[in-house]
Amino acid sequence: MAENLHGRGITVTQVEMLNQVMAPLDFEMAQLLHEEIERNGVKLNLGDGVSSFESRNDRIVVTLASGKTIETSLVILSIGVRPNSELAKNAGLEINRRGGIVVNDRMQTSDPAIYAIGDAAEVEDFILRERTMIPLAGPANKQARIVAGLIAGEDGFYGGTQGSSIVKVFSLTAASTGLNERTLQAKGLKKGSDYHSLIIVQNSHAGYFPERCLMTIKLVFSADGKKIFGAQVVGKDGVDKRIDTLGVAIRLGADIAALTRLEFAYAPPYSSAKGPVNMAGFAAENILTGKVRFAEWNELDGFDPEKVTLLDVREMAECDVFVIPGATVIPFAELRQRLQELDPDKPVITMCAAGIRGYNAARILINHGFNDVKVYPGGMRFYQSTHYQELEPGITMETISDSGHIEKCEVPDASFRLDCSGMQCPGPIMKVFETIKTMKDGQLVEVTASDSGFSRDIVAWCKRTGNTLISNSDHNGETVVVIRKGVERVPRVSETRAMAEGKTIIVFSGDLDRVLASFIIANGAAAMGRPVTMFFTFWGLNVLRKPQKQSVKKTLIESMFGWMMPRGADKLTLSKMNMGGMGTVMMKKVMKDKNVDSLEALMKQAMKAGVKLVACTMSMDVMGIKAEELIDGVELGGVGAYLGDAEESDVNLFI
Repeated sequence: MAENLHGRGITVTQVEMLNQVMAPLDFEMAQLLHEEIERNGVKLNLGDGVSSFESRNDRIVVTLASGKTIETSLVILSIGVRPNSELAKNAGLEINRRGGIVVNDRMQTSDPAIYAIGDAAEVEDFILRERTMIPLAGPANKQARIVAGLIAGEDGFYGGTQGSSIVKVFSLTAASTGLNERTLQAKGLKKGSDYHSLIIVQNSHAGYFPERCLMTIKLVFSADGKKIFGAQVVGKDGVDKRIDTLGVAIRLGADIAALTRLEFAYAPPYSSAKGPVNMAGFAAENILTGKVRFAEWNELDGFDPEKVTLLDVREMAECDVFVIPGATVIPFAELRQRLQELDPDKPVITMCAAGIRGYNAARILINHGFNDVKVYPGGMRFYQSTHYQELEPGITMETISDSGHIEKCEVPDASFRLDCSGMQCPGPIMKVFETIKTMKDGQLVEVTASDSGFSRDIVAWCKRTGNTLISNSDHNGETVVVIRKGVERVPRVSETRAMAEGKTIIVFSGDLDRVLASFIIANGAAAMGRPVTMFFTFWGLNVLRKPQKQSVKKTLIESMFGWMMPRGADKLTLSKMNMGGMGTVMMKKVMKDKNVDSLEALMKQAMKAGVKLVACTMSMDVMGIKAEELIDGVELGGVGAYLGDAEESDVNLFI
């Protein structure tokens, strides 16, 4: 109803007492639908049931449990199915707690001469072999055929319902069969010991064939791989084919190995040589054999770069759209040559666009001795959809008039038209980038894309590249955007830092209080996920000196400089009220009493958080400081190294 009313141009609000729509799906899969519903302009109120209705003039005021009110002209109640079993109750037949008519596997009630079928009848759950109520048309019709045969003298029985269902939600299709993970957990089953689950993203047909669409598949199976508990699929195309295949596999008792052996009709317009169901089987097999571990879909919530390395192996064109703050970006093609940049003893979560490169990256790390490696399921595509509320929304050209109807804004005609239908990320973004380069400032380009994430990606891309997004709308399941080439040019995102989020600090002073301030600011910025470079020059170099005297060859003047200057952080003194060192001792005592970290501790925290410490080579030469005298982890560089980072920063400090 929400979709059809919206299609008539009516403003729609959908209220749901649960925290998600479509209860057969697990929450993370339902998030794909939430994103689609809200992207199409329907307002969602989740986890907030209706408390009351009140008629006010010609309007209805709906009060929610939270106290929020919604004023509307029409209310439609869709609150589930309740068995109409009054006739059976009056006949003295056995009724269950939910009002369902109790039957056996021949659909006979407590009176063997009376049969009950359809939504009002209790059935057996095919997976758990427990009694349940599943109101679906397919099972009801099969039950009718069985009962008709029994009445006519034939033999037969009903083998239970596994709950296969499918629904269209705007341009998406959502389907499920069997049990979801939430149900297993409610039954007391534990993930890892009793069951496993996986999420993969696959194309509806061969990746190189036009008009392919991504689909997300979730599979839930026993810890030994002998039983498939259930499956869920969400996507734009080919969902029905895959859910029906998985439903048949469950009904026939297939195990994970059987999914890998299934043989499907293949041609590029219809599938891939290794079909999505095969790929689900391969991924499950990899879990069972220990080749891969998947992170939870929400494992990056509260992500701390100090505790976990998030390794993003996408190409830089993809990272221009969006990068999770704090992530380490190493394109997959460069990973083997840059392994030394990663800590093998630190937990690692690998991520790519849809999961394949993330898996291959994880295998490389494991084979090189990394101890704790997981793959983020479904890649960045799945992360952005499950966290869409936290990310910037796309621009839409739909506005609501006073009458409550949607009005379409006028969009100027474009100078160029670009058809990216069928292209997968980062294809559409790359095509837009190439086209924009050939255009003049102020010209417009209209882009059509079928990639489900393009609507969101193009918003971020335009902001980061200085172009203007004029419109962003959906037409028959495809995204159509109009972009004006902007005048302002913005540098692209570098591998290790997000656009204009870096902080650079020149540490010129060698005074304890000033250096403390420098590291406090640096650690604060690093804690916010910002890249930080500290450039130590002249007296600031003393902070980086090792406390022990090093055996290095120096000239007389260099040796005199080294003897007169403080050696390391512990020897620094205050800029004011030092009083022959007494003030410095008092300051350190107060810091300790107040649980303020020492300068040495702040330095270790900064380096652990990824703060880059750079020693000015020119100043080192002038002051006679050798590289061997500096603490481990310090980089050497000149003013060019500092300016390179400063250009990608929005804060530059001189201390």
